[in-house]
Amino acid sequence: MTDVVVRAARTDEAGVLLDFWARAGENAARPSDELDAVVRLVERDPEALVVAELDGRVVGTVIAGWDGWRANLYRLAVDPDVRGRGIGGLLLARAEQRLRALGAQRFCAMVLEDNGVGREFWASRGYVPQDEWRRWVKAASS
Repeated sequence: MTDVVVRAARTDEAGVLLDFWARAGENAARPSDELDAVVRLVERDPEALVVAELDGRVVGTVIAGWDGWRANLYRLAVDPDVRGRGIGGLLLARAEQRLRALGAQRFCAMVLEDNGVGREFWASRGYVPQDEWRRWVKAASS
């Protein structure tokens, strides 16, 4: 897809990203997104949040998080109107390239159990569920 621009997110588009995730993301179970959190992420790690842009509008995202130990992929989302055009693959390739350059030996992707489209995408890229693990969560405010 030569007309898609893949780039790092900017702090000034945090609101646009929140709107995009509300439209293209899937996960009603997670806490609400906050503008300040997106801004903090981009300020702390400017290359972590990768955006795909088509004709001047955000059509995809992925967060390629690296803590020096583990490489985690979050928020891979593509606008429903442009799915099937390879944008997810472009985003994932950029994210994996970044994480490899930082020293990652393995990638971990967060995928909802009931997200069939997402599961198919990740499987097509060589990712497999790790059945012996479960994600345990707790709100930081607890």
